[in-house]
Amino acid sequence: MKLHRLLLAFPVLLCALARGTDLPRSAPEKQGVSSTALLGFIAEAEAKIDALHSVMIVRHGSVIAEGWWAPYAAEEPHQMFSLSKSFTSTAVGLAVADGKLNVEDLVLKFFPDEAPEKPSANLRAMRVRDLLTMSTGHHNEDLQNFPYGGEENVVKKFLSLQVTHKPGTFFVYNTPATYMLSAIVQKVTGQSVLEYLRPRLFDPLGIANPTWEASKQGVSMGGFGLSIRTEDIAKFGQLYLQRGQWNGKQLVPAAWTETATSRWMSNGSNPASDWDQGYGFQFWRCRNGAFRGDGAHGQFCIVMPEHDTVIAITAGTRDLQGVLNVVWAKILPALQNKSALPADAAAQAKLKAKLAGLSLKHPVAVAIPPLAQEIAGRRYVFPANPLGIESVALAPSAEGGSASQLTTVVAGKRERIDLAPGDWVKGEVAQGPTAGVVALSGAWTAADTFTLDLVRYRTPFVLRHRLKFMGDEVLLTIEPNVGGGASPPLVGRRE
Repeated sequence: MKLHRLLLAFPVLLCALARGTDLPRSAPEKQGVSSTALLGFIAEAEAKIDALHSVMIVRHGSVIAEGWWAPYAAEEPHQMFSLSKSFTSTAVGLAVADGKLNVEDLVLKFFPDEAPEKPSANLRAMRVRDLLTMSTGHHNEDLQNFPYGGEENVVKKFLSLQVTHKPGTFFVYNTPATYMLSAIVQKVTGQSVLEYLRPRLFDPLGIANPTWEASKQGVSMGGFGLSIRTEDIAKFGQLYLQRGQWNGKQLVPAAWTETATSRWMSNGSNPASDWDQGYGFQFWRCRNGAFRGDGAHGQFCIVMPEHDTVIAITAGTRDLQGVLNVVWAKILPALQNKSALPADAAAQAKLKAKLAGLSLKHPVAVAIPPLAQEIAGRRYVFPANPLGIESVALAPSAEGGSASQLTTVVAGKRERIDLAPGDWVKGEVAQGPTAGVVALSGAWTAADTFTLDLVRYRTPFVLRHRLKFMGDEVLLTIEPNVGGGASPPLVGRRE
């Protein structure tokens, strides 16, 4: 991994190529929204959510606010997780329109070779509609640790699961069901969902270079694994807001956009929860007359038909309801005016400056402690561990000032990284659990502790590493922002 401060050129090029189909931009007041109110949303989000990665707000078809918390950036794709499901639903709708299948078709019709020898009555009754509405009849425990990425045929594994309830009667959130939708689309079209959507959805919307993880059988995962930009999320929401129309063409049947986003299944009764408002065809109903697609850790495509508004968000947070609470508290009241407001140049300038300067929080630096010189260049070696971390050494950077140079050996590979407080250094990890493009920021945060944040900025994931030096030992702790808990601490000894 060679770390540098230059943006990777390829996604920038792709972004430039897509510019011809980007959404128009407008001052908020021209679309009936106060810039001051949008500033209030950003302030509330930064205070209450840890942490947003991007936001784009579209009113009357024009982007009125957009921002990315560095190192996240406009041209970078972001992993979607379950927001992918809404795109898979769209592929099903297009296949229905093409006469390739019907939502009332039985699932076993498509997979006679993968079916159990004696399928149960409930399995025989399962329809495409039941896959779409998460009402396949499974219990949640039947779906735990489902093997998407193994050598075993994923369709065959799904069809082997016990179907306890009559399909269509019992809601359980079911990502394997979305994989089955993807497999059905591929079965009837001869193309993966990614390939099928490219000329029908992605290309017309100007969604450049979408990628989608696939199973060992070559089937797009369906329920997760799509990577696209924040603006691509907004375009998708705008397409549904416009009932499938885009630039004068009907890309998705209007009837499908209405059907897919309607309430088909009850999934709770808490009026304060946006996860209890009903479920459609891989879309959630929301409070306040809205609907959405969403994904784990905080990707949202929120469509508000009553207010002609779409909100696209990416985040890395454990509090998904909290994100929507801030939207309802701060953005919804600002959408009451459908016509233009008086121009407010001062507020617009403040909003523009705020959005241009967004950044994730860096480790809070203290003055360089005396310990920094004591340990400079000393190598600390770790016992064998699942992360493959073999050694670390920390020294003042040749760049001088408050910068530090961290040298690591991970899985036999030696790397040297210059880090400065308040700066993001971008690069690429070639192997290991953090493989891919990353950004790093590090600083002394206490007299005995150096803190390093590693951001996988095409995903929701941020890892905070703390090196606490204690005489001849260093204690390394790694804490993720979302997902599982912290890894067991590692203790290294000075050579």
